[in-house]
Amino acid sequence: MNNEEFRKYGHELVDWMADYFRDVESYPVLPDVTPGDIIKQIPPKAPAQAESFETIFSDFKEKILPGMTHWESPNFMAYFPANKSKASVLAEMLMSTMGAQCMMWLTSPAAAELEEQMMNWLRDMLGLPSHFTGSIQDTASTSTLCAILTARERATTYDINQRGFSGDEKFTIYCSEQIHSSIDKGAKIAGLGLEQVRKIPTDALYALKADMLRKQIEEDIANAFRPLCVVSAIGTTGTTAVDPIAAISDICEEFRIWHHVDAAYAGTVLVLPEMRWMSEGVERADSFVFNPHKWMFTNFDCTAYFVKDPAALVNTFAISLDILKTDVDNEVKNYRDWGIPLGRRFRALKLWFVIREMGVSGIQEKIRSHIAYGQWLKAEIEAHPDFELLAPVVLNTLNFRFKVDEPDGTLNSLNKQIMDNVNKSGKLFFVQNVLEGRFALRLAFGGTELEKRHVENAWKLIQEEAESVYGRFKKQT
Repeated sequence: MNNEEFRKYGHELVDWMADYFRDVESYPVLPDVTPGDIIKQIPPKAPAQAESFETIFSDFKEKILPGMTHWESPNFMAYFPANKSKASVLAEMLMSTMGAQCMMWLTSPAAAELEEQMMNWLRDMLGLPSHFTGSIQDTASTSTLCAILTARERATTYDINQRGFSGDEKFTIYCSEQIHSSIDKGAKIAGLGLEQVRKIPTDALYALKADMLRKQIEEDIANAFRPLCVVSAIGTTGTTAVDPIAAISDICEEFRIWHHVDAAYAGTVLVLPEMRWMSEGVERADSFVFNPHKWMFTNFDCTAYFVKDPAALVNTFAISLDILKTDVDNEVKNYRDWGIPLGRRFRALKLWFVIREMGVSGIQEKIRSHIAYGQWLKAEIEAHPDFELLAPVVLNTLNFRFKVDEPDGTLNSLNKQIMDNVNKSGKLFFVQNVLEGRFALRLAFGGTELEKRHVENAWKLIQEEAESVYGRFKKQT
């Protein structure tokens, strides 16, 4: 492809992208495909000869697009939003065009210094302590692994990095029963083992019980274990519960344990001053992570990882190859040493575009509207005689179920059928949660183009399907 062809096809793709932004709501959220439908349309061998771009793009529209789940649809209410904005997509195009490897200052000075300033912007936007600094990672899972590894190395004066495990360490990690699976994965990768992850019981709000955390730590110390790290949550995966950050910070300081705060999804809400009760005590944590690619309108991937002690982070990951040494190493931040990968994308450009194009006030306005939609739906569910909430509604994630006079086992089956039927319609996509053995319909909404009418329509669809499913059930019984 020559430059003029690139210009022509580039304009065609941008036109298609603009149409997609406009029309994505009309696509079925979930594709109507079964396993194997897509792969059988892809030749088993790579083409020996070049193919025209027209053919390639046509195949994209005819073979790939029909098999895609449309995460950017305002009718996508599963998992957590992975939203984007037009500004972030344009920035991604520029990033891809330049193809910069931003592993250290010299390889792209502007990328390194923009990243440093974007981390400062985010820190101040979220009301985080001024002593926090950090870097942009790919995901919160990677950042949590960084925290666990840094905690491990700090606790052993960086000896495991040098000599490996002796076999006598007996480290333990603590988190709530509701925490993200990345903690389990991090414990495995860091060589600590799943058996050393202590899942602490939660209260009626599904938040970690600080008194039970203290009790478990004391018991482990009495049994010659070495408490290494506590991972608390501002917004758990299932219900967006908020752990008592201040109380956990107290315990971590007392026992000299690394405290990592996982705010992957809900962290964005801290742009609202009225929501900063959630982060009380975070200034005493050792690390903090949140994902702008979840609720700050920046397309995947873009994770902000903050630390109180950057020297501990750098000492954990620093490498010193002659080919990487430069004359300015003592004057700059070489972000290759602030995480796991050597190669790094220019993610800061996306943040710069998004924050400037929307402004802090624009971001705040959207977040407030999403929370308001959650509170509206909460009131609707509470007022309905045949539905009940199964967890507190902290933000814009709701766990509820259709509830009639039937045993819990029957209710679980009915609610799963409601979910399956609605999802198969292509009009809405959401997922389940299980809380104390009860099957919950879990809606999490926060798309960039989300409006109240989309939440109203989701609620209407679920009510209609519940009536239909239960009507068929009664006829059969």
